[in-house]
Amino acid sequence: MTEAETQQDDVRRVSALELFFDLVFVFAITRTTELLGDEPTATGLLHGLLVLAVVWWAWDGYAWLTNEVDTERDAVRLSIFAAMAAMLIVALAIPGSFGADATLFAVAYAGVRLVHVVLYTQATGADGGSVAVRRLVPSIAVACVLLFGAAATDGTTQTLLWIAAVAADYLGLVVTGTKGWRVQASHFAERHSLIVLIALGESVVDIGAGVQDERLDAGVVTAALLAIAAIAAMWWAYFDVVAPVAERRMRAAPPEERVVIARDSYTLLHLPMVAGIVLLAAGIKAAVAHVGDPLDTVPAIELCGGAALYLVAHVLFRLRNVHSLNRQRILAAIVLLALVPVATRVSGLAALALVAAVLVGLIAYEALRFREARARIRSGGGSMRFSPPS
Repeated sequence: MTEAETQQDDVRRVSALELFFDLVFVFAITRTTELLGDEPTATGLLHGLLVLAVVWWAWDGYAWLTNEVDTERDAVRLSIFAAMAAMLIVALAIPGSFGADATLFAVAYAGVRLVHVVLYTQATGADGGSVAVRRLVPSIAVACVLLFGAAATDGTTQTLLWIAAVAADYLGLVVTGTKGWRVQASHFAERHSLIVLIALGESVVDIGAGVQDERLDAGVVTAALLAIAAIAAMWWAYFDVVAPVAERRMRAAPPEERVVIARDSYTLLHLPMVAGIVLLAAGIKAAVAHVGDPLDTVPAIELCGGAALYLVAHVLFRLRNVHSLNRQRILAAIVLLALVPVATRVSGLAALALVAAVLVGLIAYEALRFREARARIRSGGGSMRFSPPS
């Protein structure tokens, strides 16, 4: 990486327009949580994850776009506003995306993807970015056609078409490779860190949604405090050292390797992180609303499995970036998965307490066990290849 590129990375930050665009994604996360809550079944859980995968892919496409184009240009701003309008309709249609609003969802989603391709092509001209995004047009087209097909069906066929649409989109990026893409490391890492923060913030909102129809007695207040402790531990797990180490690792890499890191570590591995947060939020909402009763199977999976998925994504994120395993987070994820059947037998308050205890205990152990390495990293002196003892 040249000195000029390093300086450019230092000054390029996430713009107000990008944050404005992300507000619609926040709403889409909220609607996905509603979809999970409206259908607390295995099928409903699968549908929620499929919707999140589709919406994430659209959002991340714009993260790549605004990482490269000048968002201060009027034409770019207007195009982003058009994409926001289409994404808003996508979000509104999410609860009915497998029912009455399936066609509306497919139409609006196709609009989001079309604006992305057109804007990317126009903004980069004959540059490498334009060539790279055009390579994705076949997979984008296939995914949109499959969603239209899903809207015309129901049941198992509809679900299979959704799975195929997600596969077409994700495999399209992997198969076409990274040639022609460019990444400004600090900006790209910050954009994804902020979306993790936004998803965690949505989890806080779901605490309020869970207590909306409940009397604020001691049980509900305790559940709310346990929920915020769990969410705070998840924030700590990402922002304490994981995020800065990953950003420095990407900034230190050559331009071609940076693009691969961006694809693997951020586009692909941040999806299960966000999915874990969304699932945990749905589980928290159910637990806070039923503090005295055992959770049903799916809310128990969401509460415990969501936290486990988040930690597993962190393990893979570290493995991809610094090539080492975080054994304590693997162990914590295993314990959380083992708590799923327990959560269906104890009260929602007790289940939430157990999940919070695992997450807070994990963070306390890491903070004490690796305090010297943490201090070096947070002061800016830590190695790009930081790998604390396991």
